[in-house]
Amino acid sequence: MKQKVILATGNQGKVKEMSDALKNFGFEVIAQTDLNIESPEETGLTFVENAILKARHAAKMSGLPAIADDSGLVVSALGGAPGLYSARYAGEHADDGQNRQKLLYELSDIPKEKRQAKFVSCIVLLQHEKDPSPIIAEGECHGEITFAEKGENGFGYDSLFFSPETSCTFAELETAEKKKISHRAKALAALREKLNG
Repeated sequence: MKQKVILATGNQGKVKEMSDALKNFGFEVIAQTDLNIESPEETGLTFVENAILKARHAAKMSGLPAIADDSGLVVSALGGAPGLYSARYAGEHADDGQNRQKLLYELSDIPKEKRQAKFVSCIVLLQHEKDPSPIIAEGECHGEITFAEKGENGFGYDSLFFSPETSCTFAELETAEKKKISHRAKALAALREKLNG
């Protein structure tokens, strides 16, 4: 029988991207939104802290093991911003488009050679709310921020993130292709290794 886990995110893009992979791990995935569980306030100072916070909250509210991902875009020229605030970079109720516009604006004077960035994903698995030894898996993807949006796929900052590995933005990749090389794909692969280890 498949182990039920709650996926601690309200982000439908993440649910879509992660649930397929987690099903392959032998989990039966339930999105926290299906149980009307709200996301907690993200008060951590690192991706790891926020992922643990989210997983602990979902495990507490559901009574099930929980998997949470905290991820974001880290831009060197902006001192690591938007970082932990990637989803709300342009304000608490900003959408992806507004966040991208703010990023382009903040980088408007930055030349091509100084636009390095990385996507970071930290995935945490807690067996229960008070699990003292969470499984933590991380993944990173390095690239640079373009001067304009390109591509229709993906979500978040994908249309601004140029990957040298693929010679295009993440939003120009087919979903299946992105699932192989993204920061979240790398973190999921690391999680799988730890679960099998």
